[in-house]
Amino acid sequence: MASQPPVHEPTSTPQRRQFLGRLPLPERNFLAEALRTETVGGVLLLTAAVIALIWANVWPDAYQSVLNHTVGPSAPLHLDLTLGTWAKDGLLTIFFFVAGIELKREFVAGELRSPSAAMLPVIAAVCGVVLPAVLYTVVNAGPGGHPSGWAIPTATDIAFALGVLAVVGSHLPSALRAFLLTLAVVDDLIAILIIAVFYSSGIKFWALGLAFVGLALFWFLHRRGVHGWYLFVPLAFVIWALMHESGVHATVAGVAMGLMLRCHREGDEEHSPGEHIEHLVRPLSAGVAVPVFALFAAGVGISGPALREVFTQSAPLGIVVGLVVGKSVGVFGGTWLTARFTRAELNPQLKWADMFAVSVLAGIGFTVSLLIDELAFPDDQALADRAKAAVLVGSLICALAATVLLKLRNRHYRELCEEEDRDLDGDGIPDVYQLDDPAWQSRMAAQGQPTDGRLTDGRPADSRPTDGQPTDGRPADAGPTRPADQGRDEAR
Repeated sequence: MASQPPVHEPTSTPQRRQFLGRLPLPERNFLAEALRTETVGGVLLLTAAVIALIWANVWPDAYQSVLNHTVGPSAPLHLDLTLGTWAKDGLLTIFFFVAGIELKREFVAGELRSPSAAMLPVIAAVCGVVLPAVLYTVVNAGPGGHPSGWAIPTATDIAFALGVLAVVGSHLPSALRAFLLTLAVVDDLIAILIIAVFYSSGIKFWALGLAFVGLALFWFLHRRGVHGWYLFVPLAFVIWALMHESGVHATVAGVAMGLMLRCHREGDEEHSPGEHIEHLVRPLSAGVAVPVFALFAAGVGISGPALREVFTQSAPLGIVVGLVVGKSVGVFGGTWLTARFTRAELNPQLKWADMFAVSVLAGIGFTVSLLIDELAFPDDQALADRAKAAVLVGSLICALAATVLLKLRNRHYRELCEEEDRDLDGDGIPDVYQLDDPAWQSRMAAQGQPTDGRLTDGRPADSRPTDGQPTDGRPADAGPTRPADQGRDEAR
C-alpha cells in the first residue's frame, strides 16, 4: 500500500504587537495639548538657563546674593529658607505634582494601563536609569571618586527635550513624542523614589505622621467630591510644610497628592478631576515653576579651567558619561531587547534609527539632575558647581547629537505629521481616523477625493497596526466608525 503524503495541519502564526503605532484619537488630542504646554515651557526653561549662566558669570556676587536671600518664618516649621531652597523644594513640588497626575493618568488611561503596552517604556526607563548609575559608579570607583552622585545622570527632562525640538524645528511624529513622554513620566517616578529613599535624612516621625494625616484628609475630601481651591491649596501647603519638616524631601508630597487625584471619568463627566486640575496647573509648572528653578539652579561659573575639570575629574566626568552614553544606550538597548524578546514589531513607517535618536534626546537631564546634584553634594559647593556644569555639558552634547540625528530624518517626519493632521473635509477629525467611515467616504467622493486610503499625491495613508486593530483604537469587530460629529464630541 502506497504511503500517503503527510498532511500538514494549518498553523496560525502568532500576531505581533506593534510598537510606536498610531495613537487613538482621544489620546492623541490629549497628548497634543499637554506637549504644546510643555514645549512652551521648554523654551522658557532654555531661556532661563541662558539668563542664569550670563547672570552668574557677569555679575556673580549679585547672583549669589539673590540666591542666598532668606525669606519665610522660622517658627513653627523652620520655613526661613533661601530663595534657592524655595525654588528647589517649593516650586519643584508643583512640577512633581503634575508628574504624579501624569503617572496616575498613564496607569488609568494611557500607555501604562496595559501590561503588554507598558512593558517597553517601563523597561526602557529602568535601563535608562540603571546604566547611567552604573557608569557613574565605575568612573568614581577609584580614589578621589564621589559615589554619592550616582543618581545625577539618571533623569530625563521632557520640557528641555521638547524645548530643543521647538528650537531646531524638528517634526517628531506623535507616537515618538508619546513614547518620550511616557518614558519621562516613569523616569520621574523612579527619580522621586530615589530622592525619598537615598536623599532623605534625619527623619522626624511626628512631622511625617502629620503629613500622612494631611494626605489622608486630602484624599478623603477629593473622593467625597468636595471642590474649592481655597480649601485644597492651604491644605496642600500644610502637607508640603510638614513633609519638608520631616526630613523627607518636600517634592514627595507633590507626587503623593498627584497620585491621589481621580483620573478616570464617571457618569457624564467630560473630563476627570485629575485631567481638569492638570490642565489648570500644568501651565504654572511648565511656564513658571521649572523656569524659575532653572534660573536659580543653572547659574555656574563657566571658564576654560572649569570646563577642563568637567572632563578630568571623576564626579563631573561620570555625569557626562552617564548622560551621553548611559542614557542613550540604556533607553535604546532596553527598548530593542524588550521588542526582540516580546515579538513587538516596530511601526513600518519608522526605523530603529528614529528610536535611537529619541534615546539620545532622553539624555537631556536638566531639571531633576540639578535637583539631585543639590542633594548629593550639600556640603561641597565647589563640587556641586562642577557637577552642575557637567549636567549642562552632558545635556548640551545630547541635545546637539539628537538634533543632528533627527534632522537627518526631518523630511520624513514632516510627511508623517502632515499625514496625521490632514483634514480634507474640515470636520475637525484627521482623515486617517475616518478611512472606514461611510459618511466620510461619501464626503470625499463628493469632493472628488480618493477614498481608498490614499492621499491626493498617491501616497498610502492607512498604516494599520499589524495586530488587526483599526487606526482609531476601536476593536476590530466594532463596526463602522460613528458619524463625524459624534466622533468629534468624543475626541474633545
